Amino acid sequence: MQKRTLGRDGPQVSALGLGCMGMSAFYGPHDDAESLATLDAALDLGVNFLDTADMYGPHTNEQLLAKLLARRRGEVVLATKFGIVMDPADPAKRGVNGRPEYVRASCEGSLKRLGVDHIDLYYQHRIDPDVPIEETVGAMADLVKAGKVRWLGLSEASAATLRRAAAVHPIHALQSEYSLWTRDPEDGVLAACRELGIGFVAYSPLGRGFLTGAIKSPDDFAADDFRRGNPRFQGENFQRNLQLVDKVRALAAAKGCSPAQLALAWLLAQGQDIVAIPGARKQANLRDNLGALSIELEARDLTALDSVFTSGQVSGQRYAAEVMEMVNR
Repeated sequence: MQKRTLGRDGPQVSALGLGCMGMSAFYGPHDDAESLATLDAALDLGVNFLDTADMYGPHTNEQLLAKLLARRRGEVVLATKFGIVMDPADPAKRGVNGRPEYVRASCEGSLKRLGVDHIDLYYQHRIDPDVPIEETVGAMADLVKAGKVRWLGLSEASAATLRRAAAVHPIHALQSEYSLWTRDPEDGVLAACRELGIGFVAYSPLGRGFLTGAIKSPDDFAADDFRRGNPRFQGENFQRNLQLVDKVRALAAAKGCSPAQLALAWLLAQGQDIVAIPGARKQANLRDNLGALSIELEARDLTALDSVFTSGQVSGQRYAAEVMEMVNR
């Protein structure tokens, strides 16, 4: 398994980790037994980087991982997150809380649900515009001093926020959406990570499954799948984006690999400081994703992919308007 280091002196993690969100939330029906079998297979294949959050479920994804961690904690670099607050009365509504007392309480809750005595990488899931980042990161730093957390991370933070946070305590990872069809971090955020020595963890590296080529219609989604509410998966946007994926499928066929492998190989080729955490509930998808590690892309391959996804080619925002307000703060 290829390993990459997060930050200047952070954890060594598999170049491809495993995003666990879909095992418990947002993508329709799930099967805990199947998910646990996939988690075991991932560790057996050398994946050591598992990503969850307290709001996945909420809480049930951390509880699912606890069953694995009870048996194989020593094999895992464990990442979880705090900060997104769900409304029990309306799951579609959510807020952000970065207050120091909430940071401490959230960490205690995650430790209990995960059944561990420390979290390896602890992220602020979204930046709270009402709380100075210095206060939030200061509280996170106290968790490091207490031995409850080893390394700190932020998610969907702007370059300016990264600089302010890093002035308080070393930040080892920024987790933000990045893929062929979401190039937002290239607008200064990746440069700031490299300036500050922060590793980059790409979530949704397969465009929430779209770049696999397996999604043909919005009807492929379960009724409660949150992608139904994402502009990129609706109406004319969906059809235009499907044409882009057709081009990826053709390039993958010429390369002798799957579209998912090609998309992941492109992402990993963007820098040795980049790690991807594709989600996979089934072992077959996990194994297909890991096949990306053996794909060597030449300059002409990268140029061909970049030409498909030039600026403005992807149709629609990656989230609904109210959720877009929570990113890149």
